[in-house]
Amino acid sequence: MTAFEKIYDVVRQIPRGKVATYGMIAHLAGNPRWARVVGYALHVNPEPGVIPCHRVVNRFGGMAPAFAFGGEQRQRELLEGEGVAFTPDGNADLAQCLWNGLKEGELS
Repeated sequence: MTAFEKIYDVVRQIPRGKVATYGMIAHLAGNPRWARVVGYALHVNPEPGVIPCHRVVNRFGGMAPAFAFGGEQRQRELLEGEGVAFTPDGNADLAQCLWNGLKEGELS
């Protein structure tokens, strides 16, 4: 698998209503130093309806300023539509919505 394929595989696992950070995706894809690579991969997402790149946020819960599929506001709209909570400063509320990295059905 290529780095991008590994990243897409992880991103596909983020459940509705949850978010993950670029760093988390990098770590789960096999290289904690790939946070920027995650951003590059998501920017060229070949399957936007299948690979939910809108569920990836920065380490503070911030939206991507140049969200590849409609801008920062569109990313927030998609997340709000899935029930993601936001803090007063406009970031995804990581305390409530951060994905634990487990596949559905796995125990922590």
